[in-house]
Amino acid sequence: MSTLRRCWVVAKKDMLVYYFRGPVLIFGVLFPICLFFAFAIGRGLPPESLVPGLIGMSLFFAGSAVTPAVLPIQTRGSTLERLLASPLTLSMILAGDAFAAFLFGLLVSAVPIAVALVVAGESLVSPALLAVTVILSALCYAILGSLFSAPPADNTTSIMTLSNLVRLPTIFLSGVFVPVANMAPWARALSAISPLTYTTELIRAAFGQQAFFPSVLSLATLTSFAALLWAVTVVAHHHTVARRL
Repeated sequence: MSTLRRCWVVAKKDMLVYYFRGPVLIFGVLFPICLFFAFAIGRGLPPESLVPGLIGMSLFFAGSAVTPAVLPIQTRGSTLERLLASPLTLSMILAGDAFAAFLFGLLVSAVPIAVALVVAGESLVSPALLAVTVILSALCYAILGSLFSAPPADNTTSIMTLSNLVRLPTIFLSGVFVPVANMAPWARALSAISPLTYTTELIRAAFGQQAFFPSVLSLATLTSFAALLWAVTVVAHHHTVARRL
C-alpha cells in the first residue's frame, strides 16, 4: 500500500501540473479527432463502421500525449533530482506517470465512446469486451508514452517529434481507416506488430462487426504488449537516468 500511495502522489502531481493544458488538449484530443474525420469524410462509409477507429485513435493519442514530455520537463527544471531524492524509486516515478496518462486516456475516450453508443449503440453486443479493451488499451498506450521519454533529453520538441514519428505511421497500419482484412499482405504483416491494431479489432468485435483476429488472441497480444513495453521502459530509463542528472 505504501508503494501504491507513492505512485498515486506522482500521478496526482502530473495531473495537476501537466494535464488539461492547451497543447495537451489540442494534440491529445482535437488532433486525432480532426485527423480521423479528415480521412473518413467523403468515403461514403456507414457511421457505425467509423466507431472502432475513432475510439482507438482517441485512446492511442490521449494515453501517449503527455508522458513523453514529463521527464524532459523535469530534467530541464531540475525537479527529477528532487523526486529521486525522495522515498521514490525510478520505477515508482514511471508507474505514477503512466497511471496519470492511463486515467487521462480513460477520461478522454469517454467522449467518443458516448458518441459511439448513440451512433451504434444497438449493435453493441459485448459491453464487457468494450470495457476491458478500453482499460487495457489505455494502460498500454500510457506505458508506450513513457517509453518515448527514455532518451535523456531536456527538449520536449525532440521527444514529441520522436513520438509522432512513431504514432502517425502506426495509425495508418492499424486498421483504423482500412480494415486489416482489406490490406495488402505486406501491410497486414506490419499491422500485426502494432498494439493499435488489436484495440481496433477488439472494439469491432464488441460492436458486432467482423474482426480479423479472434478476440482471445487480440486480448492476449494487447496484454503482452503492455507487459513488454513496461519491461523495456523500466530498463531503458534505468540506462539513461544518470545522464539526466
